[in-house]
Amino acid sequence: MKIMVLLILLAPVGWTAAVPAPITLRFSDTVPGSALPSGWKAYAMSRHHPAARMAIVRDGSDEVFNIDANHAAGAIAHVLDIPAATTLSWRWKVDRSVAKADLSKKSGDDFAARVYVFFDVPRSQLSWLQRVKLSVAGRSLGHEIPTAALCYVWDNRHPVGTIVPNAFSSLVRVIVLQSGNANADTWQPQQRDLAVDFRAAFGRPAPRVTGVALAADTDNTGGHVEAWFGDLTLASDPTPSATAAAGR
Repeated sequence: MKIMVLLILLAPVGWTAAVPAPITLRFSDTVPGSALPSGWKAYAMSRHHPAARMAIVRDGSDEVFNIDANHAAGAIAHVLDIPAATTLSWRWKVDRSVAKADLSKKSGDDFAARVYVFFDVPRSQLSWLQRVKLSVAGRSLGHEIPTAALCYVWDNRHPVGTIVPNAFSSLVRVIVLQSGNANADTWQPQQRDLAVDFRAAFGRPAPRVTGVALAADTDNTGGHVEAWFGDLTLASDPTPSATAAAGR
């Protein structure tokens, strides 16, 4: 304790702990085509339907990621290992919302655009049935399934700010950020405090973030939508919010 006090007293005026530099997951410096930037991989969402067409495309002066979901689902994912006290920023665009979607039903679980954030909840905190379902789904889809996730969506009709469990899994919470077609065909910027959103969705402090995924799907309801995603930035918060810190 005495050593710690001495170090604090000797620290230069204005000294603060180093804050990790923001992480930017870029599409904007990638050559258009089917090849993904380093770190991104295709992420299967369904074993019953073909994957949607996905590619890096030019939009104006920038390269962005595009999903063309025609009676199909498409997603890519990027592994991370960062604190939950992080702000995620991105921009997205869709040509239209999924007309027949209904987020309360498995048969209606389609969205014009999704951004998933995966969290590292220990499997020991899950029920036996939840662990079994994760294992079965992982074997079926060919990749590990996260133990908790936030799913930010562009919905068709529910109010912005709606937070509900995913129709397929209570380990995923859906958060509506855009709804309907009023902002279709225009880039919409988004910025989210991941720790605050996790507590709002799950009612407990957030564990570490293990990855992100981008998706669009019409495999349950049919139809055809396109989604575009720009670069994503993850910035650590040097002073975690009171909401996040309260549960520590």
